[in-house]
Amino acid sequence: MNLENLKKLLIDNGCQKIYVKKLSPNDNSKNQVYLGGSFEILNILPISEIKTEEAGDWNRERFKASMNFSWISNDCNFYPAPNSQLILYPKYPEVRLSGFLLGCENPPSELMTQRLADRLLFLSITDKGRVLGYVASPNSEISNEFNQTTFNDEIGIFKVLELPKTKNNRERLFAELLRIHQLNWITSKRLDKDRNVLPCLSSNCGGYTLEAELGITPNGYSEPDFLGWEVKQFGVTNFDRITSSVITLMTPEPTDGIYKTQGTKEFLLQYGYLDKTGREDRINFGGIHKAGLRHNSTNLEMQLLGYDAESGKIRNSNGRIALIDKKGNEAAAWSFSSMLLHWNRKHNQACYVPSLSDTTGNRRYKYGNKIILGKGTDFQLFLRQMSLGNIYYDPGIKMENISTKPKIKKRSQFRIKSQFLGELYKLNEIKTLL
Repeated sequence: MNLENLKKLLIDNGCQKIYVKKLSPNDNSKNQVYLGGSFEILNILPISEIKTEEAGDWNRERFKASMNFSWISNDCNFYPAPNSQLILYPKYPEVRLSGFLLGCENPPSELMTQRLADRLLFLSITDKGRVLGYVASPNSEISNEFNQTTFNDEIGIFKVLELPKTKNNRERLFAELLRIHQLNWITSKRLDKDRNVLPCLSSNCGGYTLEAELGITPNGYSEPDFLGWEVKQFGVTNFDRITSSVITLMTPEPTDGIYKTQGTKEFLLQYGYLDKTGREDRINFGGIHKAGLRHNSTNLEMQLLGYDAESGKIRNSNGRIALIDKKGNEAAAWSFSSMLLHWNRKHNQACYVPSLSDTTGNRRYKYGNKIILGKGTDFQLFLRQMSLGNIYYDPGIKMENISTKPKIKKRSQFRIKSQFLGELYKLNEIKTLL
């Protein structure tokens, strides 16, 4: 195996980048492989599930994340390692790779069971969400090539090598957004799952119209939208004031609490309120809910259970964002494991695009040439901004026709003012396209 052969193999399998770590003696099957001192690695590696493992002691609290991992052999074949998983220790925090030899038909045991410095671990991700790994000895041909290679990018402890087919994705994104800006006013629209263009008539069509121009179809999975970037639109009244708007970060449904166990109808009957504009036979649940404050209309308080605001760390792997009533019941809750899975993977590279709307005739939108970029995030940064009140829960849930045929609309939103976006990313900038 040499570097060119490995590159070709990975390109042929739809990989975009190679992540390389120089292993220490402690990086072995007994001690696990250290992947970083934060949860940033979840921005890179696609994981299918995160499970909590309670220990009753913060020193042993951890998450376990499963993934589809295979080793590459020197003859360029793939050998699945079905027991591979990431172990996330919130105390430190740190992430380690475990179980990567168990159950594998042809594992690199000779290199991964010994304490040998300067081995190289190569990781890459296919377009099907499969993680491929290759390990090389310090004196191999590929290691000598690596030591003579110049790397322009790093993520955590990894050197990053972009493969030819994915170079300039950032520039391609900018070119598309500039094209859309230059279209001026665009009639509101959206794409269906088959890429058919449909009219969009609701007040939240700014995002759908931008996605339609970019060719992004609706999806319900936690992957970036366009060329590895999460693209989000937000409304403004002036393109020169893009740091004073409110942005919806994500819209996850609760995973716990009365909302989940007894259903949305029961949740609304207990915590909703009659429509304040006088519309009959309707119950609403809305308003800004910030951590540590009880909301006047719903009588619920948002709490971050298992998060230590002072240290900025997760202290309990069973932690959650919860709406608590006056009796201490959890009305609705979002587990840290579910939020972590969504946030890190989808928001590693994010682009926020401002828009103006015109509703005087047919609804239409215009998109600005100044965009906000963020790169490198961590769910604990999200929790930090929540604890400060900069991120808040702002739902729009309602039940109509209560007395006849109840109709429920769900909309859970976590939002932030654009001036605080930079606090969620290790690198952020405002980019002018033209």
